Amino acid sequence: MRLIVQSQSTGRFLCPGLRDGQPTWVRSLAEAGGGVVSDPERALQLVQDWADLDDEPVIVNLDVLGTADEEVPFGAYLDDVREH
Repeated sequence: MRLIVQSQSTGRFLCPGLRDGQPTWVRSLAEAGGGVVSDPERALQLVQDWADLDDEPVIVNLDVLGTADEEVPFGAYLDDVREH
């Protein structure tokens, strides 16, 4: 599973930096490079620690993006964030 956090308000992506692992917002998937995460809990932790709710963050599963299996991006995870 390849996951990435995206801001619905800005379109930017939140991912671990390739050099130092420090989360950063980038403008394109090309900039995100290999900075996607494979663990849903890690993706949720990125949202909790680094995204503001004003960013309207969603967790996107790149493996099902554009397929029949695609759903609303991990909405349940974001509900958990709002409760904390």
